[in-house]
Amino acid sequence: MKKISTLLLSGVVFLMAFRYSSDREITANWPVYKGDDLGVSYTPKQTRFKVWAPQATAVKLRLYTAGEGGTPIQTISLTQAENGTWQTVVHQDVKNQYYTFQTEQDGKWLLECPDIYAKAVGINGHRGMVVNMATTNPTGWEHDKKPMLKNFTDIIIYELHVRDLSESPTSGIQHKGKFLGLTEIGTKSSTGEVTGLDHIKQLGVTHIHLLPSFDYSSVDEASNRPQFNWGYDPLNYNVPEGSYATNAYNGAVRIREFKRMVNTLHDNGLRVILDVVYNHTADWQHANFTQFAPGYFYRHNPDGSYSDATGCGNETASEQAMMRKFMVESVVYWAKEYHLDGFRFDLMGVHDIATMNAISEALHKVDPTIFIYGEGWTAGASPLAENLRAVKKNVPELNQIAAFSDDIRDGLRGPFSDVKAKGFVSGAVGSTESVKFGIVASTQHPQINYQQVNYSKAPWAREPYQTISYVSCHDDNTLFDRLKIANPNASEAELIQMDKLANATVLTSQGVTFLQAGAEMLRTKKGIANSYNSPDSINALDWSRKTKYKSVFNYYQGLIALRKHHPAFRMPSTAMIQQHLEFLNMSDPQVIGYQLKDHANNDHWKNILVLLNGNTSAKTVQLPAGKWILAGNENQIQEKGIGQPHEGSLNLPATSAYILFQL
Repeated sequence: MKKISTLLLSGVVFLMAFRYSSDREITANWPVYKGDDLGVSYTPKQTRFKVWAPQATAVKLRLYTAGEGGTPIQTISLTQAENGTWQTVVHQDVKNQYYTFQTEQDGKWLLECPDIYAKAVGINGHRGMVVNMATTNPTGWEHDKKPMLKNFTDIIIYELHVRDLSESPTSGIQHKGKFLGLTEIGTKSSTGEVTGLDHIKQLGVTHIHLLPSFDYSSVDEASNRPQFNWGYDPLNYNVPEGSYATNAYNGAVRIREFKRMVNTLHDNGLRVILDVVYNHTADWQHANFTQFAPGYFYRHNPDGSYSDATGCGNETASEQAMMRKFMVESVVYWAKEYHLDGFRFDLMGVHDIATMNAISEALHKVDPTIFIYGEGWTAGASPLAENLRAVKKNVPELNQIAAFSDDIRDGLRGPFSDVKAKGFVSGAVGSTESVKFGIVASTQHPQINYQQVNYSKAPWAREPYQTISYVSCHDDNTLFDRLKIANPNASEAELIQMDKLANATVLTSQGVTFLQAGAEMLRTKKGIANSYNSPDSINALDWSRKTKYKSVFNYYQGLIALRKHHPAFRMPSTAMIQQHLEFLNMSDPQVIGYQLKDHANNDHWKNILVLLNGNTSAKTVQLPAGKWILAGNENQIQEKGIGQPHEGSLNLPATSAYILFQL
């Protein structure tokens, strides 16, 4: 997640009167509500409105006929209830009406806004909407069935922005930039290549990771002009984003279309992961959190100012009881109401360990196959002690939660801190051990010299599923762009070989694999790294590249099929990896070789040999005893075998991955 622009207020901040709320000794004594009925509870006969505003002296509810403009049709004063809550019951059918709350605190009326639990909103999310959620279910929703998942290590993730998939004129998709764009089948580019959903199925991945698709702040849903944002500026956490719907004014439409998207993806063998951003809000001054409990939901510096471990002007306080409650209930709501299969936590290292484990426990009661992972780092210093936070080195304390491996990422491509620096696939010396650490999924392995790993000097994953193996994502440059920048004198053919070697390494490593959408056709963002608000000309997938680089697509497709067909690449336990994965003693420090031996994880191939040459020149390697059948080289993947068996030694071309096997 990259830094987004935040709203700055000139002069004295209007909420300085609430600076007392930064004092954790005070807010710790605020009442905690443990009920499960916060928000809006609708029935045709009556609707209950209930919010937590423990320091408020009055709370008003206003009902409207539209999501913007006009005057209230009713204004109702809420009654103070137990443990900091306020509530009212409207004894009439208010379905499809819009609403706001407004609290009086310390003698001042704060902003009108929806409640933090709002399930539906109007245009731009400034008013909530009363919706009968049962009427938003698409046809067949009750029969929606998730694709089978045996082990987390079977997962292959495809990270995608909703708009990127379809917005290009080359996509052949009708519902451009919309949830419904992901439901269209039979779409093709102008050159006849399969695009969109059919392309993703053709590639063979198992999970689609959607960049933030909840209601975010930066796009004006009422405007027809092209707008783009990654969406890491949360507004209403429990509501789909309106700009991805065919009608952003009617709050029910986005809900129905999001569900239809999930249903269609499930029907096509794909699970769905939502990127969630609970670590900060678009700004703290206007945030819904602030309008109900000023200061409570955020962390603060000793001087009372808002701390900023996110690089976005604020960070939420997951350790606060009501913030923890909100996060847990929010993800459970998404899992149940929208049938989601996983959650990716932005800047997970900001959140405390106890909250992440509470989330895991709650979600796995709903569905034990839900996959949870996140970024095990922050974007700045936090006042919460590091030993309490869900950073990468604390992953062993997390239950059924994974983290991204920047170790293998930067080992392969070069360090995040220097875009011009090279990695293993570009011939950089000294990165081999970091790649090997990634190959064993950041686990304990007797053949890894942890002191030579780039970032982690000790294993941080108890089991392989806790490691996300990847080399590029939406943050930073695409892999192909990064390789271009770091290797300005390389030919396109040489860059393609580096690219293929990088993701061949990822797709043969243990752990959970992750691909950025479009990597399979050498995606470019034209050298723009932080493209969070760049136009579609930078961010949209250019489907003409599938035609131009069809051999690269075929290579990625072959690697994915190889991984899915051979459980040796997907061992579910550290003990199994220690028993069956053995690194070879290579004479060249820029060549990595290892065996997956003795029918690892019940693979029907007895032994598998993976050879990775990071040199810019060919190398001769000695093969283990016996005859070896080549299944993959720098150009193709053929599980039935390529050419004649090899014995004794093998010439390994520059910048290449070779995969061989014995039956």
